[in-house]
Amino acid sequence: MKKILLLAVTFSLTSCAQVQQTLNQLPQIASQIPTTGTVDIASGLKEALNKGITQQVSKLTAVDGFYKNEAVKILMPEELQKVDATLRKVGLSSLADEGIKMLNRAAEDAVKEATPIFVTAVKNMSFTDAKNILLGSDNAATNYLQNSTTTSLYAKFNPVIKSSFEKVGADAVWTKIITKYNTIPLVKKVNPDLTDYTTNQALSGVFKMIAVEEKDIRNNISARTTPLLQKVFAMQDGK
Repeated sequence: MKKILLLAVTFSLTSCAQVQQTLNQLPQIASQIPTTGTVDIASGLKEALNKGITQQVSKLTAVDGFYKNEAVKILMPEELQKVDATLRKVGLSSLADEGIKMLNRAAEDAVKEATPIFVTAVKNMSFTDAKNILLGSDNAATNYLQNSTTTSLYAKFNPVIKSSFEKVGADAVWTKIITKYNTIPLVKKVNPDLTDYTTNQALSGVFKMIAVEEKDIRNNISARTTPLLQKVFAMQDGK
């Protein structure tokens, strides 16, 4: 009987030791679980964002990238809509058109500064960011970029747009437009900050075009042009 009891106690102590050893090894075991899915999701989302930047933002930097793209073309600010209409009524349509073209040319110049800022934001994306984006709305990746880069982009765009206005003579054109308008009897005189307005419109246009590419990748399987994009966004399809 004593032998049986001794064996039972020995077995129990041995079992406890093995359990404790297993518990101690859990962190090591967990660290060895494959993380392919994690890597794939983050890499796939980064690839999708880079594709959006390459496919869409680069188009905006070309001549007429804004001016002949109705989705992002910059028109006169709301406070100057009456200026535009009035100039056209009095036979100054060409002057109004030139003013609008200058706004868009400045935006096209400024967007050339965007890519390095976007690249940094994409590199800094965490796995949590990537997972939330993958399972988010059709513009979740665009929203991530917008939240991550708007302040930096504004700081880059604004001086470029100001310089562009000076370089192409837009400041002179707009001074002429506003001066001409302000001489028309009974109109309310205006003096808008066109540099700030154009900067914000350029930012809006950039994110609008990235959102177009993102939505295409999410909803159009043929737009997933690499195996990684296909693999990662298949997860989204099954969410």
